[in-house]
Amino acid sequence: MSRSRFRHTVRMTADASVPSAFPQRTRVVVVGAGPAGLTLANILRAASVDCVVLETESREFIEQRPRAGFLEEWAVRALDGRGLADGLLKNTVAHTECEFRFAGERHRFPYADVSGHRHYVYPQPLLVTDLVREYADVRGGEIRFGVRDVEPAGIDTDRPSVTYTDPETGERVRIDCEFIAGCDGARGVTRDCLPSEHVTIARHDFGVGWLALLAEAPPSSDCVVFGIHPRGFAGHMARSPQVTRYYLECPPGDDPENWPDERVWAELHERLAADGAQPLTEGRLIEKRVLAMHNYVVEPMGHGRLYLAGDSAHLLAPIGAKGMNLAIHDSLLLGDALVAYYGKGDDSGLRGYSAACLRRVWQYQEFSQWLSEVYHGTSSGDPFRAGTSVARLRRILVSPAAAIGFAELFLGKDTDY
Repeated sequence: MSRSRFRHTVRMTADASVPSAFPQRTRVVVVGAGPAGLTLANILRAASVDCVVLETESREFIEQRPRAGFLEEWAVRALDGRGLADGLLKNTVAHTECEFRFAGERHRFPYADVSGHRHYVYPQPLLVTDLVREYADVRGGEIRFGVRDVEPAGIDTDRPSVTYTDPETGERVRIDCEFIAGCDGARGVTRDCLPSEHVTIARHDFGVGWLALLAEAPPSSDCVVFGIHPRGFAGHMARSPQVTRYYLECPPGDDPENWPDERVWAELHERLAADGAQPLTEGRLIEKRVLAMHNYVVEPMGHGRLYLAGDSAHLLAPIGAKGMNLAIHDSLLLGDALVAYYGKGDDSGLRGYSAACLRRVWQYQEFSQWLSEVYHGTSSGDPFRAGTSVARLRRILVSPAAAIGFAELFLGKDTDY
């Protein structure tokens, strides 16, 4: 961190050290500084709606944390319309097709030709960096890093509050507010504040794991590659000209220590092999972690004065690259709803927020489940699943009607059915 940035971060947190007996006040407390919370905070700040962002991690951590890298075109356009896409548009790479590899053959799928839309490669840490800078450094918004023991309270009243431990003094600080936005992800605290008698959490476990890998190696293809193989799924996704994301299907709960570099590269070469394919460029593996492939949906996505957005409300395994896009979608709807409430006294957006979000959430969940069978059926050990998964794949590669349907869901086009 530069010295100037350090001073800025301290300035934003130093005045938080007040006893809870003297609570601070704001209109909206945003818990979590990921894509959901930061998009929302920027929308509120641009509309002069007072808000404070609370984040348990440091600024350095959230700006470097490895995460997803694909944005759908509607999301890029929406961010650009809010003045939040300058860095993205200067540095992104647009993708217009992907490639499926199975049975030793390569099959290109030109989704831009089919749908008229593209994918944009822009790693989440870069987007988070852009959003933090715009909110805090450019627009002067308040964000408090490194807070501990965050506790929302009073969500059933018109005077909710959030209490946390100040990282510098150890004192408890209370912020009284009018609304709380829970954007603190799958492991956050806000979701647990919803009364169990008022919400349903629907869950689905895919029964597989994915070994997520980052390699200091140039991409070995000019597009995303999906390897469908009896030994398990494999994925190749460019992150930058020097870094490539790979995925390998593995047993659920597997230990990354079971995957030495030699084994990783041997499996990648095997599962991504196809006639005419460029050989993989190997490099140092800088990340290995096993992802639990499961999804959930919280319904409704809020109660009282607490509204959830992003992974706190719904989790999507990285099967369809939808998580960051859904987080942005939630925040756009919630931000506009809060701005309408404060600007016009119109609460219809808040009342309809959950239902509006969930239409797209469930479409993406269904697509994720459908695509999982394409990816994993061949390696399931079940001949019937293997046969139907290949049938699904061949249909979208051959049938124009099936191709259009797949492309629209893959790219998030017109999916709020």
